[in-house]
Amino acid sequence: MKNLSQNSYSSALDTVRNLKQKYGTSWDAINSESAARMVSQNRFKTGLEIAKYTAAIMRKDMEEYDADSSNYTQSLGCWHGFVAQQKMIAVKKHHKTTSKRYLYLSGWMVAALRSEFGPLPDQSMHEKTAVSSLIEEIYDFLRQADAIELNDLFRRLEKGEDVQSKIDNFDSHIVPIIADIDAGFGNEEATYLLAKKMIQAGACAIQVENQVSDAKQCGHQDGKVTVPHEDFISKLNAIRYAFLELGVDEGIIVARTDSEGASLTQKLPVSQEPGDLASQYLAFVEAEEIGINEAKEDDVLLKRDGKLVRPVRLANGLYKFKDGSNIDRVVLDCITSLQNGADLLWIETPTPNVKQIAHMVNRVKEVVPNAKLVYNNSPSFNWTLNFRQQVYEEMRAEGENMTAYDRNNLMDQQYDASELGFRADQKIKTFQIDGAREAGIFHHLITLPTYHTTALHMNDLTEGYFGEDGMLAYVKGVQRQEIRKGVACVKHQRMAGSDLGDDHKTFFTGDKALKAGGTNNTSNQFEVVEEPKKVRNEIGKVA
Repeated sequence: MKNLSQNSYSSALDTVRNLKQKYGTSWDAINSESAARMVSQNRFKTGLEIAKYTAAIMRKDMEEYDADSSNYTQSLGCWHGFVAQQKMIAVKKHHKTTSKRYLYLSGWMVAALRSEFGPLPDQSMHEKTAVSSLIEEIYDFLRQADAIELNDLFRRLEKGEDVQSKIDNFDSHIVPIIADIDAGFGNEEATYLLAKKMIQAGACAIQVENQVSDAKQCGHQDGKVTVPHEDFISKLNAIRYAFLELGVDEGIIVARTDSEGASLTQKLPVSQEPGDLASQYLAFVEAEEIGINEAKEDDVLLKRDGKLVRPVRLANGLYKFKDGSNIDRVVLDCITSLQNGADLLWIETPTPNVKQIAHMVNRVKEVVPNAKLVYNNSPSFNWTLNFRQQVYEEMRAEGENMTAYDRNNLMDQQYDASELGFRADQKIKTFQIDGAREAGIFHHLITLPTYHTTALHMNDLTEGYFGEDGMLAYVKGVQRQEIRKGVACVKHQRMAGSDLGDDHKTFFTGDKALKAGGTNNTSNQFEVVEEPKKVRNEIGKVA
């Protein structure tokens, strides 16, 4: 994803020089090189530019996955721009490229951490604009990461270092965001309006689910209520129209089905002819055969296979699906979504089991061969327990003696170093590779990782800091680790833009600029002092 070339700097330089000629001496204080540098450090001027750029990245990645399933993509959920920024800085540091790495914006985390109402459950009760605001915030932080790194490179270039190729081939921190629009926060018009705000903020991929908006539940909780296919297709259309209106022709729609764990529907669609989508949906509804004389006042009745039936309706007015129909409903949801404009699928599952996921996806592929999944590697799963149970069954089927294991207590730490524990950890390690190869998973994400890492790190720090270790808990557990691991924000002033601001002040004010960097800046304590290279003298001794 190289996105900066010498041509962009040169083009900006020519533009500013021409403008200076046009406006004459009133622009004498403007330095053409400084202005061109600022332009090239901020390639993306609007969210729409970002959405178009990242949509093209995702389309290319999808084609590469279709050709080779090892080309799957990954992301982590982020609830703040700084978290997203540090993630992408770390990706570049450890993996040298941002290729195939995205960001995920979780509606769950927006509800839990970003609402003005305070912490909320994942039930679409948070403000709609909190979603688009977070997208905008994330890209502000990623653009700043670009500007800071490029500013450092330009500084080095001015000092005579040969870093021009690093500038010309700069790998941006700007990557695709898959953004959660929940169930659309209302009807199809509400979905369209919010989708527009999200796209304008920079989202190239929008994930929408087939739950009822005003009864929405977290995908890993009970009480989910789905909508008929016609209602969901309307929302797919609304999102596509939003992309097209804003000129993001390659925008991605991720259609999520919650039917695996949903047992209820709010509406009974109207069938126009036998076998249509409404008819197929109605066939999943639990109903009891009755005679006309058994019908009660205001009963809802259906004719099914020539017989009169009464749908099972709960006290709250919701209708119940047939037991055991969930997988068939998932498959129909997926096929219908792909045939009506969706690009990728999302199937919520009760456990992370590659075989179970593949069973559903392969049925979809019989109709849509290039069907691909975005899959939630959810913290709502107990990964250790799930995979130890899977391995327990495998070992027992292989004839292993399992008397050393308590099936009801497989989380016990005593099994960490056991054969079962080792095999389970290996399956967890290769889950994404296996899922990409066997279950059509194009994109693996963890929805809530930074929610949990924040809680874990605060638990560890406060235990020591407010205990006997005092300040040592912070120094040993945080700062010393940041220094030794080269974490960018150990120099937090630089990360917040202090060095960048100093250079801007110099551009704006010249030698009169009051700058933060200097001898008395304590951030200098974190400068890496390189030892002088040792040279050999004429007799081979190290000087």
